[in-house]
Amino acid sequence: MDEAAANKRIHWLRREINDHNYKYYVLAQPDISDYEFDKLMEELIQLEKKFPQFYDAHSPSQRVGGQITKNFKTVQHKYPMLSLGNTYSKEELKAFDKRVQKNLNAEFEYVCELKFDGVAISVTYANGVFEKAVTRGDGVAGDDVTNNVKTIKSIPLKITAADIPETFEVRGEIFMPRKGFEKLNDIKSAKNETPFANPRNAAAGSLKLQDSSVVAKRHLDCFFYVMIGDSLPHNNHYDNMRQLRFWGFKVSDFMVKCKSLDAVFDYINYWDTKRIDLPFDIDGVVIKLNDYAQQKQLGYTSKSPRWAISYKFKAAEVSTRLISVVFQVGRTGAVTPVANMAPVQLSGTTVRRATLHNAEFMQKLQLHEDDYVFVEKGGEIIPKIIGVDIEKRTLNSKAVSFPEKCPECQTYLVKKEGEALHYCPNENGCPPQIKGKIEHFISRKAMNIQSLGEGKIDLLYSKGLIGNFSDLYFLTYEQLYGLENVIIDSNSGKKRIIKFHDKTVQNILKGVAQSKEKPFECVLYALGIRYVGETVAKKLVLHFKSIDNIIEASYDMLIAVDDIGVAIAQSVISYFSNPQNLKIVEELKSHGLNFCIKENEQKRSGDALSDKSFVISGIFSVTRDEMKSLIESYGGKNVSSLSSKTNYLIAGEKPGPHKLEKAKALNIPVISEKTFKEMLKNT
Repeated sequence: MDEAAANKRIHWLRREINDHNYKYYVLAQPDISDYEFDKLMEELIQLEKKFPQFYDAHSPSQRVGGQITKNFKTVQHKYPMLSLGNTYSKEELKAFDKRVQKNLNAEFEYVCELKFDGVAISVTYANGVFEKAVTRGDGVAGDDVTNNVKTIKSIPLKITAADIPETFEVRGEIFMPRKGFEKLNDIKSAKNETPFANPRNAAAGSLKLQDSSVVAKRHLDCFFYVMIGDSLPHNNHYDNMRQLRFWGFKVSDFMVKCKSLDAVFDYINYWDTKRIDLPFDIDGVVIKLNDYAQQKQLGYTSKSPRWAISYKFKAAEVSTRLISVVFQVGRTGAVTPVANMAPVQLSGTTVRRATLHNAEFMQKLQLHEDDYVFVEKGGEIIPKIIGVDIEKRTLNSKAVSFPEKCPECQTYLVKKEGEALHYCPNENGCPPQIKGKIEHFISRKAMNIQSLGEGKIDLLYSKGLIGNFSDLYFLTYEQLYGLENVIIDSNSGKKRIIKFHDKTVQNILKGVAQSKEKPFECVLYALGIRYVGETVAKKLVLHFKSIDNIIEASYDMLIAVDDIGVAIAQSVISYFSNPQNLKIVEELKSHGLNFCIKENEQKRSGDALSDKSFVISGIFSVTRDEMKSLIESYGGKNVSSLSSKTNYLIAGEKPGPHKLEKAKALNIPVISEKTFKEMLKNT
């Protein structure tokens, strides 16, 4: 075949395969067999290999994946991806409807759609070509998962219609159909791997895989439910969704227009019972105003639109037998009761365990041995016991009581006034507390020793190689090589073997060595002082500069630091009053960890913002974290919410309306990013 003939054949194959993909994945109306389709794809791949000059990044052959993404780049959304307000109550839905009527004072109609249980995604098209796909993230910025999303066959890579806008964005929900989920878990079980808890988790996990060829085999799908842009074809949501479908996008067939709230309730009631028949999971219904002008009139709160709401279905509920109650001890010494139950299917997953929260919750339930309990999934995710089936209780069954002593070390438990939890005070001698502290120490936001994990820490502790986190820095290759342990998953009962091969040991020792470069604020957070999270650790570090200054600080000196209250100050003093904790700090010092701010970290860009506090809202030319760092580097203070003490609100593009209103009410100056940067020049 010559070059001209190959070019012609390649273009024909691409059109043909795209057409069959659309019929199969969007219309669910295939007109050729899988074998015939595979032969077309095989021919296209071979021709593209033989004639690489005709390469096209948007060819259907590229959907098989193969690109490796080691780090998912953070991308700022052009339009914030706000979340919807949720309600489980029809009374609240009536109140929403009344607010809409009152604020519009005109005729309107709703559009009702299924609320898909998956992962929100935003896909941008430029000149009809798939450009990028970004997750919701925090609503302002998300992860670029373009390579992985391109493998989803129901999402078009090119649109050939003549009337498409130059650029536009579509948003939807990536999900894993139930059949694909079951097949994936069967494969994981056969490999002795822990199965996914539900299809949503499976979809989310698949989107963050580094190898897109693996994602391509996960059979993900996507429904689109929003189109955004400057030159949309229609002035209302419903018609634009129909336009998307015409262009080849997968849009739900179950979207309807409703002229009244009664029609909305009819839609909700129908799908509350029929959702079980769908091949994918939904957890509610989304109700939104159809007309864009009316949407604009109602506007937004800082978190969600005022013109839309989601009605969540009541969580599924089942009854099952209580086998036992175990009491787990966390790294802070908190004791949490957990119920082990006879396995039962609930919302598509097998449930064996559920938290009982605390002694007071157990007392309210009045649990007895062998009781039958009612279990539901909170938000369709977390199993929780909501009651006891008293009628099935056996005679003479004993009540389940909360222990007086720690189940791990037999130390008497304590309960502080005003707190719900019981604690084991034996923080330096209780095994789960010790292991929990080490696991916290190596966590990503602390020392970030990724080569270790819960199973490996458990193995090292059981072998007597570590008794606290400073012992990690004494480990040697000879001690680690060849260690082996069998881990049994508490949920599935599956066995997993952990073995320290040469590469495993090398990675552990490398990770431990690299952790010595972590800055002081991460080290302080890693110590696991109660109430000292990332933000508090940073404030203490910036104020006191060194660990010695923090150790010597009095109560009055501590509470003089911004946002350090009584509980934090007392916790810090208590921690450093313990000789064993001081010994661990000294050992960590001897290993070269950073316990003071380095000279280059102490340098500030200037004092232009000294003693001034700022709240930021909206989208800026840099990320929000970079804006906050800029404020701090010039002596300013970031605060999360507006108060009479706030000096400025910096408003970027699309700031939160609620913040603007509050700033106006409190007479707080609202400045732009440009004005803010002008202030920095006054240093």
